[in-house]
Amino acid sequence: MPEDGTRTMLSDEITMRVRYAETDRMGLLHHANYLIYFEQGRTELLRSSGYSYKDLEDQGYLLVLTKIEVRYRSPARYDDLLTLRTSTLRTTAARIDHGYELSREGVLVAEGSSTLACVDRDGKVQVLPEFLRGAD
Repeated sequence: MPEDGTRTMLSDEITMRVRYAETDRMGLLHHANYLIYFEQGRTELLRSSGYSYKDLEDQGYLLVLTKIEVRYRSPARYDDLLTLRTSTLRTTAARIDHGYELSREGVLVAEGSSTLACVDRDGKVQVLPEFLRGAD
C-alpha cells in the first residue's frame, strides 16, 4: 500500500447495446445515459468482487456520488454494441475514485471519472468496509 494510505484496485468490463429509448432525435445516445452506464459499470465491478450495493446498504454503508465527469469523444448510436471498462483508480478510508472508458469496436466513445464517499444513514462520512479498502 502507498504511504498515503490509498490503494489501487481492480477493473472489469461489461458490454451493453444502445437501446432505442436511450437515443435522442438525432439517433445518438443521449448524454445523460452515459452516467447511467457508468453506474452500471460500478455496480458490476462491485458484483465481480462478490458483493452488491444491497449488501453494503444492508450493513449501513451508503456510497454517495460526490463528483462525476464525462468527456464525450465519438457518438454512439442506436444498436451499437459498447464495451465499458470500469476501474477503481484509488481508495482512501472513506472514498473511492473510479475511471471509465466506453468504446465501440476499439474506438473511444467516452471516458470519465467519479468519486464516491461512504456515509452512514444520517449522511455522516464513515470508513469504508475493509473489503472495499482491500488488501494487496
